[in-house]
Amino acid sequence: MPAIMSSEREGRMNQINIQRHRTEIGGVVLGSFRGKLCLLDFRGKEVRRTVDDRIKKALHAEFVERDDEILEKTRRQLDEYFGGFRREFDIPLLMVGTDFQKRVWNALTKVSYGHTSTYLQVAKDVGSPRAVRAVGNANAANPISIIVPCHRIIGSGGELVGYGGGLSAKRRLLELERNNT
Repeated sequence: MPAIMSSEREGRMNQINIQRHRTEIGGVVLGSFRGKLCLLDFRGKEVRRTVDDRIKKALHAEFVERDDEILEKTRRQLDEYFGGFRREFDIPLLMVGTDFQKRVWNALTKVSYGHTSTYLQVAKDVGSPRAVRAVGNANAANPISIIVPCHRIIGSGGELVGYGGGLSAKRRLLELERNNT
């Protein structure tokens, strides 16, 4: 039986603070829960509803348009990243997903700024070399784009494949990083 959070006992849902932010590659939605970033996703992404529903269900929470310190810090660091002044983020993260997804997302954070890896290499890195497709699915389900750099994952032949923000956005992110290294 899942643990009942105190706010549920009192009949209230938890809340995920959300804000919209405009970046160089389009609009994103930011979300924080209890002092940690749990969402940084493209507004037009096809699977937004799936990602949103997964996060809300897992956290027993609803979205509330409200600003907070984490969202403000995330906006500032995103602006620094797009301005070429930031290569690493120091935002506390709350990754909401399966254990396998979390292993993949953790592996993504180890792909350095300005570098790329492949789905096959990530599968090997998480100890599942035959799970390339599952790695691709976990990559697509990443709720914290850019900071958890799924854009740095490319096809084995070096081709740009799949990105929730679109291949144009992926190309621009990779070019930004390449130009600032």
